[in-house]
Amino acid sequence: MINTLVRPADLNDRQQLSNLIFFEARLHRHLDWRSPLEWLGAPFYWALDEGGQITAAMACPTEGAGIAWVRLFVFTGRWSAENAWNLLWSTAKTEIAERGGAKVAAIAIQPWFQDVLSGSGFENHQQIVMLEWRYQPLAGLGKSRGAQEAGGVRIRQMTEADLPEVEKTDAASFDPLWQNPLETLRRAFAQALYATVAENENGIIGYQLSTGGGQRAHLARLAVHPAVQGKGAGRALLSDLFQYLTYAGISRLSVNTQSDNQVSLSLYQRMGFVRTGEQYPVYTFDVVA
Repeated sequence: MINTLVRPADLNDRQQLSNLIFFEARLHRHLDWRSPLEWLGAPFYWALDEGGQITAAMACPTEGAGIAWVRLFVFTGRWSAENAWNLLWSTAKTEIAERGGAKVAAIAIQPWFQDVLSGSGFENHQQIVMLEWRYQPLAGLGKSRGAQEAGGVRIRQMTEADLPEVEKTDAASFDPLWQNPLETLRRAFAQALYATVAENENGIIGYQLSTGGGQRAHLARLAVHPAVQGKGAGRALLSDLFQYLTYAGISRLSVNTQSDNQVSLSLYQRMGFVRTGEQYPVYTFDVVA
């Protein structure tokens, strides 16, 4: 008889987990600055082990205080989605509670994962909506930088030394669920195609990080400190980004934001972004200590 065991995943499981992630279609993977394998060794990463063979895995390591995103859920055809999830989630809830509790969250792109989450008590209070900007030759981008400087906002490229101040702006701009701690910002900066900060006489008041290449780019992060929102910093960051993309020959820029973030949605739509029609639910579950 083969024993079924839910146990912490460790570095020795790397090859088996790599095979699961690569070969299995039954996979939820969080959009992340780290791959699922890079989280190995972190707390809240479990494997479903059957006689030495990993047939399912789940990872929801904490990144910020009290926040744990489901970064990986994968299983073989040996299991149904519900059975694999229930075995792993039962262990997860217990261990997270023992370590002080956390808000566990997931962006569920696949319908089967939405069913799994709603069936285990997760709640959906908002959506992630997708928007896209396309290059328009008559947009007057060539004047954008001068207008930014004249308006008291200067846009310049981000440096690694800026990241502690960028983190402060990020923390002030977003609810805890969506904040990026310093280590995450370091990884994002290292992977960015183009990263800039907005400054006024008081220092950094906003920033953007974009990724991509070829004909497409993605605005991965845009933040403006609440104290100066509505005064042109966000528009200046986007205008500068559009100018950069135009000179680089990149004609399309995607972005996503929360369905209830009216400030961001209004800015993006004023700047020429249009909704693509794609949206994905965000599910959360509060594990109490």
